[in-house]
Amino acid sequence: MALSLMAALGGLFFMTGPAKADASEVLTEGRTTVTDLAGRKVQVRLPVQRVILGEGRQLYLVAALDTDNPLKRIAGWRKDLIQSDPDTYRAYLRKFPGIADLPTFGGFEDGTFDIEQAIALKPDVIVMNIEAQRATEDARYIEKLAALDIPVVYVDFRHAPMENTEPTMRLFGKLFGKEQRAEAFIAFHNEQIKRVTDVIEARQPARPRVFIERIGGYTEDCCLSFGNENFGRFVEIAGGNNVAKQAIRGTFGQLNPEQVIAADPEQVVVTSANWEAFVPNGSWVGVGPGANLKEAAHKLAAYPNRPAYAGITAKRKHAFHAIWHQFYNSPYQFVAIQQLAKWFHPELFAGLDPDATFRELHERFLPIPYQPGYFVSLHEKEGQS
Repeated sequence: MALSLMAALGGLFFMTGPAKADASEVLTEGRTTVTDLAGRKVQVRLPVQRVILGEGRQLYLVAALDTDNPLKRIAGWRKDLIQSDPDTYRAYLRKFPGIADLPTFGGFEDGTFDIEQAIALKPDVIVMNIEAQRATEDARYIEKLAALDIPVVYVDFRHAPMENTEPTMRLFGKLFGKEQRAEAFIAFHNEQIKRVTDVIEARQPARPRVFIERIGGYTEDCCLSFGNENFGRFVEIAGGNNVAKQAIRGTFGQLNPEQVIAADPEQVVVTSANWEAFVPNGSWVGVGPGANLKEAAHKLAAYPNRPAYAGITAKRKHAFHAIWHQFYNSPYQFVAIQQLAKWFHPELFAGLDPDATFRELHERFLPIPYQPGYFVSLHEKEGQS
């Protein structure tokens, strides 16, 4: 019974609110019942040895747990990391050449995935991201996979990352038998966020009006942004005022240029990345590991001339910044929060070094060396243009 991967596995996503993983476990016939981020009770044989990653960017966390060899449990994965974050993929390829041989599926290529292939890969579990804005039309796929002894669990870094990153990391730790390692990562994650929140709470600075332009250069549409979650929430945590939060009720949405002009943002932050695979020679700002920041700043310099920014305060002050888009879909949000805080309140956070924070994360938890290049700014006081 052949099924296209996007139909068979993409259909597993369903509308759900965020739910924290339940720490309770029940042993049943050699299995452990865990609670995933959709609130589902799922029986899995632990620790898992073969995993299908429903999103390749889940490698960001897998590598923090299986640091010696992040590939050893991956039976197959979606190809999004290769295309959406090619620089990180190449860094892992240099260290672990076998990554090129992992079975891939889905994404932007026309691939197929059938039940027979799933059996051949012999996964102990399939880990899928919750897509809260997409409803599955046929949840029977879960039942079909369960009948083949293939459980599915859901995780979330994207739709409610501040609530769901910690339980997602903890769930991965449980699945992999790396609970202590996961807790160490969680502790570091939370400690780094507190370096911002403690200062904001104590000093209560004036909050600049901030507009986040989402996926700058991936599309010419204006003006994609974030509501009360993800980067929109990061802005608030970092001491800014996300001007799109009233217009966008969900995690993702869009404003028109007139709304942006009326909001008169004092700071504009563009989330972007190396999207050569999708938009060759596009206007995206190629920030990310090892990025050429001189070239990135040159491309960013064109953004203030977009019609949505005509006459706004940020344009007058040259307060335009670009930041790695993949912070929105990884357990590394604390780095983005630190950088946003430095842009919004440079005096308060003069001693905070997000590059050093990210470098420490790599040294303590990841198998590849740190390469700077994740953020760039046109602000005259930043000296990076």
